[in-house]
Amino acid sequence: MKRMLPPALLLVSALALSSGASAQACPPVLDHSFPGLMDDKPLSLCQYQGKVVLVVNTASQCGYTPQYEGLEALYRTYRDRGFVVLGFPSNDFGGQEPGSAKQIAEFCQVNFGVSFPMFAKTGVAAGHASALYENLARQTGVRPQWNFHKYLIDRSGTRVQSFASAVRPDSPDLVGAIERLLAMN
Repeated sequence: MKRMLPPALLLVSALALSSGASAQACPPVLDHSFPGLMDDKPLSLCQYQGKVVLVVNTASQCGYTPQYEGLEALYRTYRDRGFVVLGFPSNDFGGQEPGSAKQIAEFCQVNFGVSFPMFAKTGVAAGHASALYENLARQTGVRPQWNFHKYLIDRSGTRVQSFASAVRPDSPDLVGAIERLLAMN
């Protein structure tokens, strides 16, 4: 005798199939939530699974701060191909991000037109790094030594590359790595 699913389960199954819901679990490297820069509502990084993700710890008063312009250019150039930059302001190095969330957001928008996702201040240095940054450091063997350290995560969330603060967003090494990951499906 054939067993039938209850109507409620049939509806849930049909909705999942019609919405294209994936049975894939969120990759551990992205399985974290952070408040957005302008509100306390936790945002899951799982929403970026399937994308090539560049995670950057930022600061408004750093010698590398002009990299915001290049990060925004990367984001605008590649976002339609499945790329996203995620900015994590941090005050861990030299006290170079002392402002409030509102001040940081205004600074980024007014000075660099930042439109990529930015999150609330986050610990990135050894000893008080967030779980995300601990995971990234563990996967690459490299911890941020200063502001604007970059981690590049492939679409599957299984391969992570580290780029030092001095590596500019327009550097051939970083751009080439992004393009190679975007070309992979």
